[in-house]
Order: sequence, then C-alpha cells, then structure tokens
Amino acid sequence: MNATDIVDAVVIGAGVVGLAVARALAMAGMGTVVAVERNRRFGEETSSRNSGVVHSGIYYPGGSLKRRLCVRGRELLYGYCRERGIAHRRCGKLIVAQGPQVAALRALHDRGVANGVVDLQWLDAKSARQLESEVSCAAAVLSPSTGIVDVHELMVALLADFEARGGMLVVNSPVSGVRAVAGGLELTVDGDQQPYVLVARRVVNAAGLDSTAVAHRVAGYPKDRIPRAYLAKGNYFTCPGRPFQRLVYPMPDEAGLGIHATLDLDGSVRFGPDVEWVDALDYAVDADRSDRFRASIREYWPRVDEVELSPGYAGIRPKIVGPGQKAADFVIEGPREHGVAGLVSLFGIESPGLTAALAIGEWVTALLRQDVAAA
Repeated sequence: MNATDIVDAVVIGAGVVGLAVARALAMAGMGTVVAVERNRRFGEETSSRNSGVVHSGIYYPGGSLKRRLCVRGRELLYGYCRERGIAHRRCGKLIVAQGPQVAALRALHDRGVANGVVDLQWLDAKSARQLESEVSCAAAVLSPSTGIVDVHELMVALLADFEARGGMLVVNSPVSGVRAVAGGLELTVDGDQQPYVLVARRVVNAAGLDSTAVAHRVAGYPKDRIPRAYLAKGNYFTCPGRPFQRLVYPMPDEAGLGIHATLDLDGSVRFGPDVEWVDALDYAVDADRSDRFRASIREYWPRVDEVELSPGYAGIRPKIVGPGQKAADFVIEGPREHGVAGLVSLFGIESPGLTAALAIGEWVTALLRQDVAAA
C-alpha cells in the first residue's frame, strides 16, 4: 500500500466472516474494497480453530440475529459449497439427553422447529442406538441438516471471489486508529514495512477477537456501545477409531454447546470444545484436562474409558459475556446505533458465525446501503 490510499470500503479482519463480508461488498459493486488483516495469513485465529460445523439453527432464541443469520446462512453455505466444489458433508447430528434432561431436550426440539428447522426428528433411546450404536441416552433429536465443511477451502474460495472482483487483501496490517475526515474514515495501519493511511467511505470492523479493541481505537465511538470482551478457550482431544457416523452433542450449557463429538471429513473423531476462561491468547492444550473430557463424554459414550484421548488443538471464542452469564446474541451495529457515519461494527461473532458468514455478508451490505441512502 502507499503512504495514503483512498478506497471505497475497508474490512478490518480476514477470518471467514471478514472474508465473507469483503466478498459481499465487492459483489455488490461497492467500488474498491480492501481487507486488512493483522496476522500474516487470513483466517489464523477463530476461523481455523473450531469444529467446522454447519449448524442448522436449533439453539437460538426466536427473533435473535443468531437464529435469523444461522438459518439463512446454512442454506447459503451449502449452496455455495456445491457451486464452488468445497469439501463438505451433510452428515447430521444427534443431540442426546439423559433422563433428567428429556424435558429440556423436548423444549429445544420445539424451539428448533419454531426457528424453521423443519427436518428435526424426535428419537427414543432405541431409535437413537439404531443410528449410532455406541450412544447412550434416554432420548435424542436428529438434525439431518447439520453438517461439516472444510473451513480452509471455504476461506480460499471466498478470497478468490473477492479478488476476482477487484478486492485486495493486505496482511500484517493491524489497525491502530480510525477517525472521521472529509470524505469518510481515515484508518492508520501499522503495515509490515511502514505505517500507512487508508481513507474509506465505508468501514467494517470484523476483527473477531480484536473487534472490541478496534472499536476503542475509533475516535468518537461511544464507549457504552462497546461490549466488554471475554476470551473463552476451547480445547479439543482426538481419539482413535471411528465410533460415530454423525456428530453427537450433549445438551447445551450457558457457555457453549457442550463437549461434543465432531467429525473430520475423513471420518476421524475429535471431542470438544470445553470452556476455559483465559486472559490472553493461548493455544496450548493441557493434557491433564482429559479427565474432565472423559467425565463429560462418558455420559453419552460409556466406551470412552477404553480409548486414549490425545491433545488436539485449541481455539478462542470472542465472547461478549463472561462466566455465569446468559449467552449473548450477535451484535451488528451501524451508524444508527453508534453514530459513526460509514462504520459497521461486529461484536461477539462466535458460533454459529461460520454457518452464518454469508448471511452476515448480506446483512452488513444492507446496513451500509441504508447508511448511504440516509446520507
């Protein structure tokens, strides 16, 4: 980049959501679009350290952005994967309940149906074991539209679409300041070789783990509109063999969807994520956590004590609520909420952010068009 460049739009952050937003803006004809990423490659943080699951939309309260964007994003994502030849599989998922949890599972089933997930199937214990012979439960819900996707292939395709429409990705470029100037917003970027300045009519803060910090660097951004950031580390363990053909989830808790069994596209199984609240980015997996994993997994897979669990990898979720607090909705705010013309902020884009990514791109594009229309 030059010392000062004038462009039409800048997206801060090049994870799967940032890339989907950048692609959407470029495809919508919003002029020259630049994505700036603080790391040396795209998708190095949350996007490359998750379960790779395409969620159906069961869990989220009616009227929430998570519900709306997950359900819309799921079908967009499956269609995009077919169109672009991205590796994925609609493998299905069992959500399992033990005796005292059956009523809560029924309520979850009913919520899913109300959310528009119309293919859910209620299973008794016998029917669940007919599908997954090693599962132990009192009842289960089958979600056939849940699946898995190769997240790296997805990001490569999004980037290719973005660049094919004239977009530019710039890495090693953390944003250190944003202020309003004549003609838009001026971003100070600490480039790899030297600092540079971008001036853009529209800016999207899709910085994931860094999104609240970026918002604090925006001159004039109201502090009461910036949620507190919490880091929820999720550890994963792998196991030998292929005990399941589908994803297997326990009942969710307040911090996440529980330590579940998920699949790679080759059929191998890993368990996670758990929830470990941390103060800094740390991707090391403590092997001693395996005992906690076994205790959780044993509820639905008694044979876990017969296999070795090996540390896999860890990811960090960008949460905006802390321990003991009720799960938060996505926060996607434009100028009507925070008052900074031309800026859209994304906070707390954790699960189901991957599933919702393409729908988030649509949503942000619409917000920016509203801002232009109101100007």
